Parts: sequence; C-alpha cells; structure tokens
Amino acid sequence: MMNATHIFTRKSNLFTIVLAAVIGLLATPVIIPHVLHGYHMIHIGIHIAGITLSVFLSILAIIAYKNLRTNKMLFTLISFLVFVAAEIVTLVDATWPTMYDLEYMTLSEVGHILILITLGMLSLGVFRND
Repeated sequence: MMNATHIFTRKSNLFTIVLAAVIGLLATPVIIPHVLHGYHMIHIGIHIAGITLSVFLSILAIIAYKNLRTNKMLFTLISFLVFVAAEIVTLVDATWPTMYDLEYMTLSEVGHILILITLGMLSLGVFRND
C-alpha cells in the first residue's frame, strides 16, 4: 500500500499525478473545445506541458524548501510559482485571445513580465550565498 510520503519521494509517481491533475483540470475548458483545431491545439499543448512541468518543479521546490529552509530555496520556490502563473496567463491568452483584455497591456505582455520575474527570482536563488 502506498502512502503520501512514498508518492512524494518517487518523482515519477509525483510527475504522473501532476500530469493527470493538470490534464484533468484543463480537459473540459481548454482541451476538448480545441482538440480539432490543428496547430492551435499544438500551441495549447505546449502551454499545458509548461504548466505541468512548472507545477511539478514547484512541488519539488516546496519539498526542498521544507527540508532546507534556506533563502536560496525560497527564491527558487517563488520563481517556479511565478512561472506557473506565467504559463496560466499565456494559456488563457492562447485559448481565448480576445476575451480577456486589460486596459493598457495585453495578456501576452503580462505573461512576458511574469517570465522576466521568474528569471530574476531564479537568478537571485542561484547566485545567492547561503
């Protein structure tokens, strides 16, 4: 019998659970309506893969931060969480490009800003001396 700690210690099990959860959550609103749209579905699939990987890395960073409690791991954790937000914003922009409109900037620009913040936080985490 598998318990929760065994699931989190085996990264392949954790990745499978994250993949199933992301696809399960996005199946009805995103995947099914666009499944026959050819290259557009490939574009959406790339963003879904990005969400899956960023959620997986965020969970791993949470586990690492819980064990180490260093500022370096905290910055890494924040960078992966911001990357999850960036991928969600770009997925929304790719799926419904004209539905959500901000006054002064597009969702594409918001996604780029979040990716820049991700790189900045990851750089802080990498170059920090803890």
